[in-house]
Amino acid sequence: MQDPMTDNPMLENQELESQEQENQTPEAQAQENPEPIKKRTIRSFVVRGGRMTEGQQKNYDANWAFYGLELADGRIDYQTTFGRQSDVVIEVGFGMGASLVEMAKKAPEKDFIGIEVHPPGVAKLMMLAQEEGLKNLRVYCDDAIEVMASCLPEQAASAFQLFFPDPWHKKKHNKRRIVQPLFAQQVANVLKVDGYFHMATDWEPYAEHMLEVMEAQENYSNAAGKGNYHPRPEWRPLTKFEQRGERLGHGVWDLIYKKQ
Repeated sequence: MQDPMTDNPMLENQELESQEQENQTPEAQAQENPEPIKKRTIRSFVVRGGRMTEGQQKNYDANWAFYGLELADGRIDYQTTFGRQSDVVIEVGFGMGASLVEMAKKAPEKDFIGIEVHPPGVAKLMMLAQEEGLKNLRVYCDDAIEVMASCLPEQAASAFQLFFPDPWHKKKHNKRRIVQPLFAQQVANVLKVDGYFHMATDWEPYAEHMLEVMEAQENYSNAAGKGNYHPRPEWRPLTKFEQRGERLGHGVWDLIYKKQ
């Protein structure tokens, strides 16, 4: 009488296949069972100072419930978020937040959304906003590209601000600059018609790069005239960093483009 567990050819084949897989190198197994290749995105930022102090963490936790917006919540509605119909201004990379808080304070008729990857800066912005009693400001602590793609309404914002982004000075790093043709189109997607895209930098080669990228966009017009930089508008506050630069003779270049 045959033993069904030892004389079954199908079982013998399964055991042989199992043994062969165990004896395979990891490289061979990977070739037979390839995993989906994840495309790496080029980051325009480096997360610095991500760890918060005890005080910063306390401020973050105390203010997030009111000011914080979550990437995981998906597409928002501006009227629902702020409880009114208004002009909405988006700012990416607000640093420690003082300039954005000042703008929100001086324009109570508008609503502002800041996007920043550095938690200490987000904590400071929310603390300043709370001290000023501001209700017209919200914040994401996430990558702007992901927020723009997943959370911001299309064709709805009145303005998009990008002040003093990392210029990535070395030529080999220029591809990391956030202002690229694709980014300009992503900004256009969240702006309403006649909304403006306002940039500023203190690095002249980056200003030239911004100008070159934006002049090539067919759905924007230069508010200062083709090929020109824009005088600093009064609504953009001077930062302490900018004031120091002016004393040292450093230049600052503003560019403002209106969506057609």
